[in-house]
Amino acid sequence: MADKIERVMVVTAHPDDSEFGAGGTVAKMVKEGREVTYVIVTNGNKGSSDRSMTPERLARIREEEQRNAARTLGVERVEFLGYPDGEVEDTRDLRRDVSRMIRAWRPDLVVCQNPHRTYLLGASHRDHRIVGGVTLDCIYPLARDHMAFPELMPTFEPHKVREVYVMQWQDPQVVVDVSDTMDLKLRALACHASQFKDFAAVEARVRDRARQLGQAKGCAYAEAFDHIVIP
Repeated sequence: MADKIERVMVVTAHPDDSEFGAGGTVAKMVKEGREVTYVIVTNGNKGSSDRSMTPERLARIREEEQRNAARTLGVERVEFLGYPDGEVEDTRDLRRDVSRMIRAWRPDLVVCQNPHRTYLLGASHRDHRIVGGVTLDCIYPLARDHMAFPELMPTFEPHKVREVYVMQWQDPQVVVDVSDTMDLKLRALACHASQFKDFAAVEARVRDRARQLGQAKGCAYAEAFDHIVIP
């Protein structure tokens, strides 16, 4: 990663998405001294098989879990946009809210989800795809152009993002060695206790995927991305 990257923003649909897709990379960036901000679009209020759970209680649980996971990785700032889980649409309101976050925290690099369906169905959740596409639309051109969302001015001045990492599992352009931060990634994932009945099985699956991604680079564990440089 270029030395010019000082501020990083990770935009994902749900609590736990950041840890699954980029937890090791986030931990590595924090250790390198980069400032990382999380933006979580939904409140995660549908992610439970517990028939006694309510959406309101689950949203509170998942926010606390996300804060704990972020803290485990060294991420001090977590922004929650509060959209309903499973109901994300590409709307003006969402585009404005994500643009506002980019303008507010002015990242050099944005990490986002993949806007396309992939063979990894769990990573191709409809919310993931929409949030990934909206984030790319906000990076270019909405957060950059002063006449987009005039109501944000002058409090939120336009900002141009320099680079984007898009989470990717098929023929990625960038493979990040996370061997040194894999255990930290898993500790952060374990904070999302409401989501796992058998965390040992989840850990085994996550390690196996990271091991497969690392083979291309000759490292024990890796995370992978497509890389966009914005001229």
